Amino acid sequence: MSGGFLLVLSGPSGSGKGTVSQAIMKENKEIIFSTSVTTRTPRPGEVNGENYFFVSKTKFEQMVEKDELLEHAFVHTNYYGTPKQFVFDQIEKGEIVLLEIDVQGALQIKKKYKEAVFIFLIPPTMEELRNRLVKRDTESEEEINTRFKNAFRELDFVGEYDYFVINDKVSQAVIDIENIIAAEKLRVKRHKDIKSEVLKEKEKI
Repeated sequence: MSGGFLLVLSGPSGSGKGTVSQAIMKENKEIIFSTSVTTRTPRPGEVNGENYFFVSKTKFEQMVEKDELLEHAFVHTNYYGTPKQFVFDQIEKGEIVLLEIDVQGALQIKKKYKEAVFIFLIPPTMEELRNRLVKRDTESEEEINTRFKNAFRELDFVGEYDYFVINDKVSQAVIDIENIIAAEKLRVKRHKDIKSEVLKEKEKI
């Protein structure tokens, strides 16, 4: 059977997308992570080709011109995008591809590729979201304020998603997302050959 699909996980900056994505990948080795392209500077500990593909603005613009990105957006102060060939190749093989992305990018993908599954990650409170932005100590105070203001605007788009998950405890958020994945695997539309597969099993009896 087939059944591959794109799982889009997004939410405001500070909602814990990166942490939750890493936990999902650790617990579910069969899920493939879609690495995004960005023009921002690597944070301490980030590895090119694993966390992101770090490229120059010129290289990014060339990729846009060649239509090599499933989506792209200018977020806060940098460009981000998703290489589409990799994503579609994996789905064709029946794989589940996890894409951790900002809200702008998720909405672009929804317009182009409605078959994806969209999950909005929400912090337990906006105060906690700000605390997380401050604690990670990777942005200036001005950047933190920008991300915090943007978070309120991004929350307006939660209605565009298929599911929401509250990220209070990472372990519970992972369980919630695993439950969503399990349900999506059983969607009839992902298994157009389900009847023939069942009949084949019947012939063996």
